[in-house]
Amino acid sequence: MTAIAADLDALVHSAEGAFSAAATPAELENAKAQFLGKSGSVTALMRGMAQLAPEEKKTRGAAINQAKQAIEAALNARRQALKDAELERQLQAEALDVTLPGRRQSSGSLHPVSLAWERIERIFASMGFDVASGPEIESDWFSFTALNNPPNHPARSMQDTFYVDMQGEDGQPYCLRPHTSPMQIRYASAHARTHAAALARGEVPEVRVIAPGRTYRVDNDATHSPMFHQVEGLWLGENVSFKDLKVTYLNFCRDFFETDRLQLRFRPSYFPFTEPSAEIDIQFQEGPLAGKWLEVSGCGQVHPNVVTNMGLDPERYIGFAFGSGIDRLAMLRYGVSDLRLFFEGDVRFLAQFA
Repeated sequence: MTAIAADLDALVHSAEGAFSAAATPAELENAKAQFLGKSGSVTALMRGMAQLAPEEKKTRGAAINQAKQAIEAALNARRQALKDAELERQLQAEALDVTLPGRRQSSGSLHPVSLAWERIERIFASMGFDVASGPEIESDWFSFTALNNPPNHPARSMQDTFYVDMQGEDGQPYCLRPHTSPMQIRYASAHARTHAAALARGEVPEVRVIAPGRTYRVDNDATHSPMFHQVEGLWLGENVSFKDLKVTYLNFCRDFFETDRLQLRFRPSYFPFTEPSAEIDIQFQEGPLAGKWLEVSGCGQVHPNVVTNMGLDPERYIGFAFGSGIDRLAMLRYGVSDLRLFFEGDVRFLAQFA
């Protein structure tokens, strides 16, 4: 082996060692510059050939080119090795363990209050009641005055009302409705207009409706919420009595709670829109609440002034109204002790009703 050949072999081995020692692409490019750059060893050898004789140029040029190709091959091999190593690191970092259980998309469900709401509507619909809905921002007339509760009446202090910055034609402010009773007035008034001809003939077409919906009062504790849900019922006709009220509400409770083992009692009370008025209590005869009387509704015979404000004749129309908290009924049905659980959005709680 000639001296030049030995030097070129040593140069190739030196380059291969430098390339192998490069741990990153940047280090590899620095090593490349030592051998193939403008000031590199191979470039210097190529420049030195200019002073050689033609025959020697041919021989040495071929040897240098061969060494250069070997160095470039080593360079490309190391580049590929670094790329493969980086790819392997990425694959390891982004690896998916297919032995883990998948993340299932759980199905949604109705809220427990919505379940109770729909159940109430179905039960009363089966008894011939219509379902009415209306605005949640109401005038003073529909919220209070038409319900025999005029301005400055002391009964208004029973309700801590949210008022809004808007006044009606009577100068009284609008409010977030504190009950769904306004829908009783609206529905019965529309009934009077629709059946005007029949009323003129002396007929007494019945009014039978429930009004479920959101209501608002300034209250918040374990059994009260500033926003809550209420269902009010109204049945007016020629001979609708307290007996009909008791039968209707007892049948509703038995269907709603899916048991015949409960009792109803009426306690005298006061509401400006009914006279006489009562609170309705129920008592379960089995289960965790057995033996306890639980208040579930207010009720009474519709006051003649309210019937008049509906556009009906109180001498011909008589009947009852009641108002129940949908949230409270749901609490009793599902065994929930704190009303706030319904509105906190805890999926662990709500999943029980899915």
